[in-house]
Amino acid sequence: MSDSTALIPDDVLAAWGRADASVKPFGTGLINKTFLVHAEGAPDLVIQRLHAIFGPKVNDDIEAVTAHLEKKGLLTPKLVRTDDGRSCVVLGSLDDGDRVVWRALTRVDGGGSLDQLRSPAQARAAGGLVATFHAAVEDLSYAYQHVRDGVHDTKKHLLALARSMAKHRKHRLGHTAGTLGKEILDAGARLKDLTTLPLRHCHGDLKISNLLFRIDDSGAVPVDAPAALCLVDLDTLQKLQWPLEMGDALRSWCNPAGENVEKASIDVELFRGAIEGYFGAKKKPFLMPEEQDALVDGLFTICVELAARFCRDALEENYFGWDSTRFKTRGDHNLLRARGQWSLARSVRDRRDELRQIVAQAAR
Repeated sequence: MSDSTALIPDDVLAAWGRADASVKPFGTGLINKTFLVHAEGAPDLVIQRLHAIFGPKVNDDIEAVTAHLEKKGLLTPKLVRTDDGRSCVVLGSLDDGDRVVWRALTRVDGGGSLDQLRSPAQARAAGGLVATFHAAVEDLSYAYQHVRDGVHDTKKHLLALARSMAKHRKHRLGHTAGTLGKEILDAGARLKDLTTLPLRHCHGDLKISNLLFRIDDSGAVPVDAPAALCLVDLDTLQKLQWPLEMGDALRSWCNPAGENVEKASIDVELFRGAIEGYFGAKKKPFLMPEEQDALVDGLFTICVELAARFCRDALEENYFGWDSTRFKTRGDHNLLRARGQWSLARSVRDRRDELRQIVAQAAR
C-alpha cells in the first residue's frame, strides 16, 4: 500500500499503471475531488473522484466531444482510458449507494485558472475562447448520455422557491427570506421566455475558473495580454439555449465581487470586453438575430434563477460549501448569496439598455 492511498486507492492508480506515483491535490474545484498524479517516465495525469451526481456515462460524453475538438485543432484535456481499455474505474455498487467513479484526464501544460477576471483584456480572451469552442461543436452530431434534467429550468426553480416559502414560514429566516423571495418571484413572473430559442451544444458551466489561460514565468495569468487556452470541467456538456449558456458565463465573469457578498453589480467594462472578444473571434458560431437580442435577457434570467435557488436553500439550510468560519448556519450563508445575486440581477436590469447596445455593436 502506497502513501497515496489516503488520496487515491491503490487499485485506481494501478488501473492507469501509476501504482508507485506521487499524488497531490490539484485545482480549486468544489464538485469533483481532483489530484495530480506524477510518475517518473510517464505523462502526468489528472485523476478525479467524481461527485455522486455524475455516473460513468458522463465520460463517454467527454470522450466524444474532446475527440471532436481535437479534430478541429483545439487544445483540450482528453479522457485517458485505463490500461485495459475502460473509460473509468467504478468502485462499490450503485445498489448499495456507495458507488465511486474515478477517471483520468490529460494535463494541459502551461495553463492556469482564475477565480475572477481582473481586466477587460482577460474578459476579451475568455469571450474569444468560448466563441471558438461553440463554433467547433456547432457541427457535432452526438446525443449526450449523461443528461442533467432541469438545468436552467427557471420556472421550476421559481416554483420550488414559492413552495419552500410556504412550507418554512416559521423558519427563523422565514420573514427575511420570504420578503426577498417575493421580490425574486415577482421578477421571475416577468422574465422573457427563452425556451423557444434553439438548443445548441454548450459547455454548461462557464464560470471563469473553468477556463484555462496561459501562465507567465511567475505562474500568473497576465492582466494586459492574456491568452486563453481551453475549457475544462467538461462534465456539464449538454444542449442549452445560447443566451442561458452565455448568461451564466457573464454573471460569473462580470461580477468581480463574487457570490459571497450581499451587494454585487455588473462590471460594464468586463462585459464589453467579453462580448467584443466573443463576436470578434476568428471562428464563431452562427447565431440567429433573436438569440443575440436575448443575450442580456439570458444574463438577467440566470441571476434571478440563482437568487431563487439560494433563497430556497437559505430556508432549507442546504449548502455543501457552507463557510462555517463566517456564518452561523448554512441558511445565513445562502441568504447572503441570495441577496448578492438579486442585487446583481437588479444591476443588470438597471443597465439593460446599455448592455444591449454593447451586444448590438459587437454583433454587427
